[in-house]
Amino acid sequence: MPRIAKGAVPSPNIWNTPQVYELENRAVDPERAAEAAMRAVRPWDGATVLDIGCGTGYHLPGLAAEAARVIGVEPHHDLAALARRRCAALPGVSVHAAAAQDLPLPDASVDVAMARWAYFFGPGCEPGLRELSRVLRRGGTAFVIDLDATRGAFGRWFSRTVPAYSAREVEAFWDRHGWQRRPLDLRMAFERRADLEAVLRIEFAPEVAEQAIAETPGLELAYPNVLRWRHY
Repeated sequence: MPRIAKGAVPSPNIWNTPQVYELENRAVDPERAAEAAMRAVRPWDGATVLDIGCGTGYHLPGLAAEAARVIGVEPHHDLAALARRRCAALPGVSVHAAAAQDLPLPDASVDVAMARWAYFFGPGCEPGLRELSRVLRRGGTAFVIDLDATRGAFGRWFSRTVPAYSAREVEAFWDRHGWQRRPLDLRMAFERRADLEAVLRIEFAPEVAEQAIAETPGLELAYPNVLRWRHY
């Protein structure tokens, strides 16, 4: 059994099928609109950047090209090992196997933190937010990117797969904690139809995935997201 950091929230898609999730990472946001939106709020050139829930480290090399130091944190030890292997030749990158609510970092040691489709779904994430307050320097910024379940076919498929999810409660949670938001109209673009279908099958319940496949012609699909951020 893979070792999992205490308190981690399961992530069935990447934890169970990291190879397929790699295809998803390659397909998401070919225009890099999410990165541009974050940069418009707070660039990270020369900064210390923390990637929470970094998985196999897909985004770490890109961050390292501009940041002074990049730290990946991933609760699934096997995925963290893959992230270390991916970044072995990058001296400014380190990866820790840990949960978001127990970051193995000193106080006030991070300039920019980001979590993409990882830990922060709203209510229940208070311990992770407290850790962000601890590790971010004054003047630092934290970003969270998540699916917008209120928009588009992707949001509808997600809501059918996770019926207990309440977008209203999630929005109220972030408002209470002082986070700002803006919608992101992202897309996924695949090279092969088989890859698109494989990704839909790890994202949704089986019957929902088959419906999503039937409703999605071609190699692309809209992926409505929301960017949230807070300055510290």
